[in-house]
Amino acid sequence: MTSTDLAALRPRLPSPLQEIEDDRFTRRGVRLSLKRDDLIHPDLVGNKWRKLAPNLTAAAGRTLLTFGGAYSNHLRATAAAGRLLGLPTVGVVRGDELADRPLNPSLARCVSDGMRLAFVDRSTYRRKNEPSALLAILRAAGAEDAYVVPEGGSNALAVQGCRALGEELRGRADVVAVACGTGGTFAGLAAGLGAGQRALGIPVLKGGFLTADIEGLQREAFGGRRGEWALDDRFHFGGYARTTPQLDAFTEDFEGRHGVGVERLYVAKLLYGLVALVEEGAFKPGSRVTAVITGAPYDG
Repeated sequence: MTSTDLAALRPRLPSPLQEIEDDRFTRRGVRLSLKRDDLIHPDLVGNKWRKLAPNLTAAAGRTLLTFGGAYSNHLRATAAAGRLLGLPTVGVVRGDELADRPLNPSLARCVSDGMRLAFVDRSTYRRKNEPSALLAILRAAGAEDAYVVPEGGSNALAVQGCRALGEELRGRADVVAVACGTGGTFAGLAAGLGAGQRALGIPVLKGGFLTADIEGLQREAFGGRRGEWALDDRFHFGGYARTTPQLDAFTEDFEGRHGVGVERLYVAKLLYGLVALVEEGAFKPGSRVTAVITGAPYDG
């Protein structure tokens, strides 16, 4: 796989920056913009393009094997990349109990795009980063020669790819915020921003473990911590894919106000967090705040 092959897919880069009028921000003198990474490519949406592209090049035509849960955006994007580029893909899915159940719409989309699914028990899945466990997973999947991409697509190549996101926003924002899963997009974004800018991460999982993970990703990609950044762990709403009536109502209201479809697993929590923060006075009057829209609503 070459950069020419990827360019043939015609990604929209740099992605658009859209300023919106939202009275919750304007009455405090704060400007809100949306970095529309959801418009980069219809199949490899948002940060998935930035993270997958360098790994697709590194795979050099080999089978691509990666990991995810039953509703993983990353699995769907990897499967779509395989279809578009003629690349074999294997998705290792958390939960062997799912093997005997009908596929949900997300996994069915992966299969229709040509991905071969391998279901593993949750104990083995948790140990997938251990060399012996990984080898056993590869053998069981018949993919010992595959190019392996970690869960969420976050490795050093992905982080380096996401640095361009920050570079595209140099001089165009004071605070750039993004929802965080595995932290790869955030690690690259923070490294790409310029002096005087800061990155704000809104984790969508519980646990408070991401700071160490992001520092580790930056060390692997750049040799050490890069950029001015911080996380706010208050807006996970119970954990990954968890929601509440309050969050659902907020999301529907935001869509109605601005005519922008809001992806529920990540982007909704990001936008809710930013509204809460601006109402707390977390941003100085005159600040330019940009929310990175890393995905689009899943149409099933």
